[in-house]
Amino acid sequence: MRRTLPLSEAPPTLAELLAGMVGGEELELTENGVPVAVVTRSPSPGPWPCQPGTAKADGGSYWMADDFNAPVDDFKDYMG
Repeated sequence: MRRTLPLSEAPPTLAELLAGMVGGEELELTENGVPVAVVTRSPSPGPWPCQPGTAKADGGSYWMADDFNAPVDDFKDYMG
């Protein structure tokens, strides 16, 4: 749903209006009845998918190659 607000009224109420908007909602700013800008509220980000300590949850059963830090053959020319 798009709401309309005259530009002259925007500064004192803009922060309050944005706080009351939901993700995807639009606010049209007008000057003398002519649209000059549309402000769209970004959707709220979801919860961060990673939780601290989750790598330990299964007893730390992860594997890393013994040569993990070894130089890659393709980059030997660049590494000097």
